Amino acid sequence: MIVFDKLWGVMREKGYSTYRLREKCGIDSKTIRRLKANDNMETKTLDRLCAALNCRLEDIAEYKSDESHLPPSL
Repeated sequence: MIVFDKLWGVMREKGYSTYRLREKCGIDSKTIRRLKANDNMETKTLDRLCAALNCRLEDIAEYKSDESHLPPSL
């Protein structure tokens, strides 16, 4: 599963609030809620975030194994 836990730290470091992110990137509040819930994101949204925060994708998102989605062992 992809999680966006790192995003909030990068935003703090760069002085971004969710309001500023919405205003500068054109990201709506629904998308902010989806990021907080680690829901699916479009790549264009991730691109906007990286451009606004001047960072790389791995700075704001990471993959974490979710054992509950793995098929049962044989």
